[in-house]
Amino acid sequence: MVGKVELPAGFDKLEGEIKWNSFYRDAMLSAANPYRSLALQCRSSVQRYSSQGLIDEIPLVTFLTIMFKKNPLGTFKQHENAEFSSSFTCTYIRQVLDGEELLQLDYLANIFRVGGVDQLTDYRINIGG
Repeated sequence: MVGKVELPAGFDKLEGEIKWNSFYRDAMLSAANPYRSLALQCRSSVQRYSSQGLIDEIPLVTFLTIMFKKNPLGTFKQHENAEFSSSFTCTYIRQVLDGEELLQLDYLANIFRVGGVDQLTDYRINIGG
């Protein structure tokens, strides 16, 4: 080969962070246990535009399975709101836009679908699975 190329070789770990706007007892109890997986659901409204302006708004739902890994006690300053953030690692993600599944990725179950199409079919056949 005359040059360098970068080819896909699997996925890197999925990570994220939640910045809390207050201290939520139930959330902090869940985040304090790094051995327990939690299911999160994030809902969004996606606005679609054309040259005439706003066409419509459609729902986007993201499902995550996460495990918290950093749970600091917050930053406290006199006369200011406390800041809390919790870092997590993610083992499952699924995104559904207006009822259509865009992505499903499950690290532990070896599932990778894009647009409902299994991207690991050949891999499973090759390893006899």
